Amino acid sequence: MKHFLVIVWLGLVLFAQSGVDPKTVPSEEAFQKARMLLEMKKYAEAVPYLERLAKHGNKAAMYQLAVLYEKGLGVKKSFERSSYWYKQVASNYAYIQKILDGETAIFSDRIEERFKAQFKGASSAVANEAMLANLQTDTKETRSLLEEFASGKFFGLQPYKANYLLPASYASSRYRRQPSAFKSYKLYDEIEGTKFFDQYGTYDPQTEVEFQLSLMKNLTYNLFGLDETIAAAYTQHSYWQLYSKSSPFRETNYSPEVFVVFPTSPRINERFGLKATRWGYLHQSNGQEGYRSRSWNRLYLQGLFQWENLFLTTRVWYRVPESDKPDAYYRGYIVDKNGSKVLYPDPNEDGDDNPDIIDYMGYGDIAFTYLWHCHQFGGLLRYNFGKGGAHRGAVKLDWSYPFFESHTIFWYLRFFSGYGESLIDYNKNYTKASFGFSFSRGIAQ
Repeated sequence: MKHFLVIVWLGLVLFAQSGVDPKTVPSEEAFQKARMLLEMKKYAEAVPYLERLAKHGNKAAMYQLAVLYEKGLGVKKSFERSSYWYKQVASNYAYIQKILDGETAIFSDRIEERFKAQFKGASSAVANEAMLANLQTDTKETRSLLEEFASGKFFGLQPYKANYLLPASYASSRYRRQPSAFKSYKLYDEIEGTKFFDQYGTYDPQTEVEFQLSLMKNLTYNLFGLDETIAAAYTQHSYWQLYSKSSPFRETNYSPEVFVVFPTSPRINERFGLKATRWGYLHQSNGQEGYRSRSWNRLYLQGLFQWENLFLTTRVWYRVPESDKPDAYYRGYIVDKNGSKVLYPDPNEDGDDNPDIIDYMGYGDIAFTYLWHCHQFGGLLRYNFGKGGAHRGAVKLDWSYPFFESHTIFWYLRFFSGYGESLIDYNKNYTKASFGFSFSRGIAQ
C-alpha cells in the first residue's frame, strides 16, 4: 500500500511540474492542475490556469484569483484586481467550496461528462449556489436569506415560494359556492323553481384557514455549458373553511412548473442590477370537475433584479390556447324545442374552463422583496390594462418576522385586494387580510 501511495504522489508531482501550455489543457484538467499547484504553494504557476478558467466563468477560479491578488501570492498585490474578482464571484464562498470538493466535471468541455455529473450527489447543491452566485451578499440580511435557500438537503428539495399556515384569514365578503353540475345556484333556482341559493349560494363564515406548500428541485446545472440551471417546482395553495359546519375545502390550487435560469453577464449585472432571467412553463388547476373546474397553462419570462436588500421580479406570460366549449356551456343552459331553458346536460365537456381568465389576470406581474434587519416585506402587483373592456388588477402585500428569534418559524401577515386570489374566484373581486406563521421565506411571490 505504501509503495502504491508513493507512486501516486510521484505521478502527481511530475504532472504538476510538467511544462504543459495552460491554454491547451482541457478545462477539467486545468482546474485539477491549478488546484495541485496551489496545494504545493506554486502560486505563480497556478495563475495562468486560473485566469483561463475564470475568463470562461469558473467561479472557483475567480475566487482563487481574488485571494492571490489580495495577499500578493504569485502575483503583484492589487486590491483593485482582488476586488474585481471578488465582485465577479459575488463573494459566494459556499459555492466555491462545492466545486473544490470535486464537482469539476460540471465544467467539462464535453457534454457527456457534464451529463454524467448531473447524477452526482452534490450536483444539486452546486446548482443551488450557482443560481445565487450572481446575487449580492454584502449585507447580513441578504447573506442569511440566500444561505437559507442554498442549504436544502431534503432529497435536494428546497423552499420555492413562502411556505405558510394562516389560521385567521378574513375576507371582506362571503365567498360564493360553485356547484359542479350546473353553472350557479341562482340559475338552478330560476330554471327549477327552487330556493337553493338562499341556503347554499355562499359559504357561511368569512374567516377561513389558508396554507401553502411550495418546493423546488434543481434537475441539471451547466448541462449545455451556459451556466444554466434547469429546475422543477411545485406549489399547492389551499383555502379551508374550517370554521363552517362541515369544514370543507373551498378550493385548492395546484401549480407545477419547470424552468431554466440563465445568469446574466457581469456587464448587464453591474449596469442594470439584472441578476438572472428565468424561462418557464407553468400549469395551474384546481383538480375539480364540471363547472368547478379551472385550469390554464402559461409560458413565461421572468427577470430578477437586485439592489442590495431590494429584490424585484418582473414577469410576462403567454397563455397556451385551449379549444372553446359550446356557448351553451358557458351560458349554463340550452333552449329546448318548446322555448324553455334546460340546464346544460354535459358539465364535463372537454375544452377551456375559463376562456376569459386573461381579462382578469392580465399578461404578467411585478413583485418585490425588501429585507430590513429581521423583517421581510413583500408585494405583488397585477394589472390587465383594460383587457376585456374593464380595468382589473390585484395587489398583495406581506410581512414576516422571526417567531421568538426562531430561524425556521416566522410571524406572517398578508393583505390581498383584487381579482385572482384563487382560481375558483378568478373573476371575483375580494379584499382579504390574513395572519399566521410561515416556515420559510422566498424571493418569488
